[in-house]
Amino acid sequence: MKLANPARRRFIVGSAVAGGGLALGVPLEPARAQDVGAEVNIWVVIKPDDTCVIRIARSEMGQGTKTGLAQLVAEELECDWKKVTTESITAGRNLAAKRAWGEMGTGGSRGIRTSHDYVRKGGAAARMMLLQAAANRWNVPVSELSVSDGVIAHAPSKRSTSYGKVAADAAKLPPPDPNSIGLKDPRTWKVAGKPLHRLDTAEKLDGSKKYAIDLQFPGMLNAAIKQCPVYGGKLISFDAAAIARRPGVRGAVQVDERTVAVVADTWWHAKTALDALPIVWDEGEGAKQSSATIAQHLAGGLAAPNAYADRNEGDALKAIEGAAKRVEAVYSTPFLAHATMEPMNCTVRVTADRAEAWVPTQNAEASLAALSEVTGIPIARCEVVRPDLGCGFGRRGGSQDYTRQAARIAMQFPGTHVKLIWSREEDQAQDFFRPISQCKLSAGLDATGKLVGLHVRVSGQSINAFLNPASVADGRDRRQLQGMWAAAGDAQLGYTVPNLLVEYAMRNTHVPVGPWRGVNTNQNGIYIECFIEECARAAGADPLDFRRTLMHKHPKHLGVLNAAAEKAGWGKPLPPGMHRGIAQFMGYGSYSAAVAEVSMVKGKVKVHRMVLALDCGHAVNPHQIAAQVEGSVAYGLSATFYGEMTVEAGRMRELNFHNYPILRLAEMPKIETVIVPTHDFWGGVGEPTICVVAPAVMNAVFAATGKPVRSLPMKNLGLT
Repeated sequence: MKLANPARRRFIVGSAVAGGGLALGVPLEPARAQDVGAEVNIWVVIKPDDTCVIRIARSEMGQGTKTGLAQLVAEELECDWKKVTTESITAGRNLAAKRAWGEMGTGGSRGIRTSHDYVRKGGAAARMMLLQAAANRWNVPVSELSVSDGVIAHAPSKRSTSYGKVAADAAKLPPPDPNSIGLKDPRTWKVAGKPLHRLDTAEKLDGSKKYAIDLQFPGMLNAAIKQCPVYGGKLISFDAAAIARRPGVRGAVQVDERTVAVVADTWWHAKTALDALPIVWDEGEGAKQSSATIAQHLAGGLAAPNAYADRNEGDALKAIEGAAKRVEAVYSTPFLAHATMEPMNCTVRVTADRAEAWVPTQNAEASLAALSEVTGIPIARCEVVRPDLGCGFGRRGGSQDYTRQAARIAMQFPGTHVKLIWSREEDQAQDFFRPISQCKLSAGLDATGKLVGLHVRVSGQSINAFLNPASVADGRDRRQLQGMWAAAGDAQLGYTVPNLLVEYAMRNTHVPVGPWRGVNTNQNGIYIECFIEECARAAGADPLDFRRTLMHKHPKHLGVLNAAAEKAGWGKPLPPGMHRGIAQFMGYGSYSAAVAEVSMVKGKVKVHRMVLALDCGHAVNPHQIAAQVEGSVAYGLSATFYGEMTVEAGRMRELNFHNYPILRLAEMPKIETVIVPTHDFWGGVGEPTICVVAPAVMNAVFAATGKPVRSLPMKNLGLT
């Protein structure tokens, strides 16, 4: 993906990665209409009726980050939670304020875990300023004041006031030194840490919530696009005259070297005209590829004489060769689509000196950079408004293809709002898919059944090689080995093996890839946990006990494993025909484990119950954590049973939900969530538990059938 102005993108996106800070004294633009009230600091606006508006820089895509961040600010602010509302910050506003709100990216389950410190300090600073304003008004020491639910009290004089009454005075005070701000012990939280209802639920239920795809502007035009169905192919020509007289059509335009769009008064007019548009493609070399050729390509990586060794501890090959018993297996996982509920869309308006976009984006700063790059308009005169997203799952992060497309189309209709919407078929065909991979594992067991050597070789496509080639050299991409890392990092292997070799053989294809909710921990969790299950059975050991023997140096991994096993009643008899499977893994700074209970009815798998344990350190909202775990099960089981994007003649075959199904409500098991807070770190929530869903179910099927499941989806094995 070539960028028109890499320097500009490096500035915006690169600085975003540097992280946020607490900028309390930054002068901001005048308050907007929705900000009527006193801006105490950049995070908090308080209205005369005591309403507290908490500003949020991260994206909300159904994961609850907006509510969680508001809880953290409100906890330190000591306001009345019933009077809290939120406001999303735009990318242009953040840039104009010298990035006072920090980075705006929301991915990798980082929405809370990488911004908790400075947003909490923002709430604490606002509280300190409000108390000082009241102390000044009453001419008393601030130390004599107390506050609860936004009501400030002075016990000696029995006076009280509310935040709304002193906010204007507080806004005039100098902010406290960030280094002087102390934060509450999470064990004493009263708002954060509690299972509060989400702030965005009501508008979803009553239908008043507006997503980007819903936006309407006077005189707005609509665009539908087609891209070459084979990745790497090009657009040769199209016959615009053939559709020129169709209802509402304003024209067919070339968007880039592989894309054509039709613009019309309604999206349906644009879409039906596009379907009738004669188009000639040069499909290129990619048209020769298929799922079979790609599988063969990956298999070559498993057999290659050399690969990148991320971990090489002891002598695994020698230990395995000399072991009393050897175990070997090859696993595979397919390409997967994101299948977001809201397909890719973006509305753009471009004039001679300004560009504006309304984008459902996981990284508003990346969207702002893309808008500026395409239009050539300086970033300072660009703006990106970010409505809440109808799902993200990693698709709407760094890859801003739909933003660029919308900007290019809008440039050809200056001064007019143009809304681009991808069809579901286009969304499936032109995704940045979860990478395909294969994994060969070998293990050696001694005469007592102890694991003495483990060799893991992953062969597959690299996300970094596709999205950021400069970040990888000579096939060295440890990102593809997430969940198998040593002590450093947020995706550590939870086992200690005396002889361990973990390798990656990079085998890229013409298919574009990118982050997919959980990214590589999903595949790697399957490979490690299903193979450990095979080793346990080869050793004649209970799968739980076998794992425990390898986890003495991994107390947090062991903690969630034990918690899930205890809640599930591991070791207790099950009803006839029921079988259990277990798995544990780490990703995105959190530790996860799962136990699945399944039955086999006429050779088909039925998941009845899943118990999942999660240690994310500090639990900001237990209700929302449980909701994310339940969503992980739905997403993970969809992939386990049905998820597969196959390639034929260079293009994807599964273009809608008729052949890319998701889990039905009747297929959802009973889900029980066990939160194991250790209060000593900040981990993620949105992605970690997906990685244990599939292996727990696969191991339960192994228990039921006596045969390991080594490839997904299960529909291909006749198990669904």
